[in-house]
Amino acid sequence: MSTQNSTEEYMEIIFTDDDLPYEEEILRNPYSVKHWLRYIDFKKKAPKHGVNILYERALKELPGSYKLWYNYLRTRRQQVKGRCITDPLYEEVNNAFERSLIFMHKMPRIWMDYCTFLTDQCKITRTRRVFDRALRALPITQHHRIWPIYLSFVKKHDIQETALRVFRRYLKLCPENAEQYIEYLAEVGRLDEAAIVLGKIVNDENFVSLHGKSNHQLWNELCELISKNPDKVHSLNVDAIIRGGLRRYTDQLGHLWNCLADYYVRSGLFDRARDIYEEAIQTVTTVRDFTQVFDAYAQFEELSLGKRMEEISKLATPTEDDDIDLELRLARFENLMERRLLLLNSVLLRQNPHNVQEWHKRVMLYEGKPHEIINTYTEAVQTVDPKLAVGKLHSLWVEFAKFYEKNGQIEDARLIFKKGTEVQYVKVDDLATVWCEWAEMEIRNECYDEALKLMHKATVLPSRKVAYHDDTETVQARLYKSLKLWSMYADLEESFGTFKSCKAVYDRIIDLKIATPQIIINYGMFLEEHNYFEEAFRAYEKGISLFKWPNVYDIWNTYLTKFLKRYGGSKLERARDLFEQCLENCPSKFAKPLYLLYAKLEEEHGMARHAMAVYERATNAVPTEEMFDIFNIYIKKAAEIYGIPKTRQIYEKAIEVLPEDKTREMCLRFAEMETKLGEIDRARAIYAHCSQICDPRVTIEFWQTWKEFEVRHGNEDTMREMLRIKRSVQAMYNTQVNMMSAQMLSSAGSMSGTVADLAPGAKDDMRMLEAKAAEMVGTTASKGGNIMFVRGETQGGKDNEDKVVNPDEINIDDEEEEEETDDVDVPVEKQSIPSEVFGGLKKKNDDEEDDV
Repeated sequence: MSTQNSTEEYMEIIFTDDDLPYEEEILRNPYSVKHWLRYIDFKKKAPKHGVNILYERALKELPGSYKLWYNYLRTRRQQVKGRCITDPLYEEVNNAFERSLIFMHKMPRIWMDYCTFLTDQCKITRTRRVFDRALRALPITQHHRIWPIYLSFVKKHDIQETALRVFRRYLKLCPENAEQYIEYLAEVGRLDEAAIVLGKIVNDENFVSLHGKSNHQLWNELCELISKNPDKVHSLNVDAIIRGGLRRYTDQLGHLWNCLADYYVRSGLFDRARDIYEEAIQTVTTVRDFTQVFDAYAQFEELSLGKRMEEISKLATPTEDDDIDLELRLARFENLMERRLLLLNSVLLRQNPHNVQEWHKRVMLYEGKPHEIINTYTEAVQTVDPKLAVGKLHSLWVEFAKFYEKNGQIEDARLIFKKGTEVQYVKVDDLATVWCEWAEMEIRNECYDEALKLMHKATVLPSRKVAYHDDTETVQARLYKSLKLWSMYADLEESFGTFKSCKAVYDRIIDLKIATPQIIINYGMFLEEHNYFEEAFRAYEKGISLFKWPNVYDIWNTYLTKFLKRYGGSKLERARDLFEQCLENCPSKFAKPLYLLYAKLEEEHGMARHAMAVYERATNAVPTEEMFDIFNIYIKKAAEIYGIPKTRQIYEKAIEVLPEDKTREMCLRFAEMETKLGEIDRARAIYAHCSQICDPRVTIEFWQTWKEFEVRHGNEDTMREMLRIKRSVQAMYNTQVNMMSAQMLSSAGSMSGTVADLAPGAKDDMRMLEAKAAEMVGTTASKGGNIMFVRGETQGGKDNEDKVVNPDEINIDDEEEEEETDDVDVPVEKQSIPSEVFGGLKKKNDDEEDDV
């Protein structure tokens, strides 16, 4: 009965009315995968058993179809998903996989799915064997698809030995994945093997890290690994490995030395670790490496001391050996801290043994220890190469000798100086400094004759003359032209020598053509002190022949001053010749004091006419910025000698040549002078003339001064004329500003569009342009800032003799409103000085000149 029911169920699942078309197609095309898949897709909602039977029927007909097997195995895995791994259905699926592999053993996806499925079932041995079967069955080109799953499987379970063997097999195929193996070994605590593998890849120059690590980073990892785990790493020679890294990676010496010392510390070999630290701080060459090693060394000593103190404190009765050991550790720590600066200096000297300044610092560190200082100086002068020296090499020899001098060992100091003069310095000045210091030492010890002998010996001419700047010659051969040496020689001769010997020294300096203006001046003063005035003047003349302007200025100034002081006006013609010779090629920058000195000579001992001529020449010779001062002096002297009327011509010339701002000031002074003399018309003409360069918006003080002048000395007509001129000048400046603004705007418009296209902030830009144009007008109104005085003449013939009637009559009562008005309809014209006023002024000047 049960058999009959199962048969009916089978017939119900397989043979329904809807299945008949598919069955008929299968009967007609039993080897068509397409028809089988269509039938299976139709039956996917049927019971699992029916779908499985349909897959089995299809695979019986088509056992080599990958598509059928893949879909069947996927369907069977989905059917057992979520079930307990002990369910019998899992085994049925495993059998299905095994049956599929009879035909699909070259398909990596089937193997991958099978291995993954077995991994989830936690069947370790069976899974491992299936992985091995997969690797044997598949070609090697497909192994890269199996290994990641295999490695994941062995890392998932605690099977270290199996995992290690699997990883070793894997590295034979993919040695570039050694870092993955190292990570696993570190995880499971197999640090010895991890260090071995890491050492191999570090030594392999062709190894390329998949994690992007450089060989240097791998070295650091290896050092960290072997130094921090000395009890677990036994197969490698840690000392040799780290020292190999020290030779290979010189930019990480501090870190590698610390790793090596840390290895011995963790191994319990504290004395050996201390030796490593000492070796490190004696060999590193950079401050960074030294700082790393020294900090680690200090920390090690501090921890060692602290631990020992803690151990002793726990003892009930510490022994004498414990106290000695504690004091020894404390002394080591204190000694290390005291040596820090000295050790750092040693690092810098190893970095550059030719650094003179560091040698000086080393000597300072040994203060109070004479033997160490002498050894340091000796080592320094033997080590530093003159051609590679950084700093002043001669300072080492000088300080070395001074050290002996301070200790009263003069002979030793002289010996050091003598050796210092034999060194092949790069510059002659260095050798000269050594000789000078030697002589100064003799002076300090009151050995004056020895100092003079030294200078004489140093300045002896060589057998053949060589150029001072010829670097191919030794500095000893070029020393005879050292100005520094000769200057000190001259000073010593002045102080301790005779007049004849000192004069000979100065003459040799001049003959060698190494003298400076100061040397010439010193020579002249020396001769004057001994009352050899003419010899002094000849010395000055030699200096003048040696130098050109501007270097000769000081010599000329001293020469002329001394000559005038000596002879005054007794040798006037000779003094004049000297001044003329001096001023012949004198630059304008130095002309002012010389011309004033010349003029003073003429005033005191010569003729007033000549003095005025000198002042006249000075106004043309000095720079523009000094002209105003010269004209002031000229005017003052002319007023003192010839009287005030004589200054009119000077004022007129000053107004012609001075810059615009100084011209205004000179015009005001000129007008003030005329006013004091009662020449009101002359003063008014000067005001009118100056007004042409005075913008009413800028030079308010000028117009206020003119207004006060008219109030005191003028009338209604003159006030009206002043206001008319003011409006005319203001209109002239406004017109020029508008024209320049328009030009600037047109040029700007050609680049950025028309004025109408300007942005809303263009009004501010217009104001800025107008202000800028106003500044430019100030510099262009008078074509260079100079106003020329011309004689007043009738310009228009008889037509101009008719009186011009101004239809716009000005009311004097409205003076304030008219001054504040900007836009006035007044013709723009250049205001000229009235001919009847200025012509009379000129005629009166001529009459007064005749009187004088």
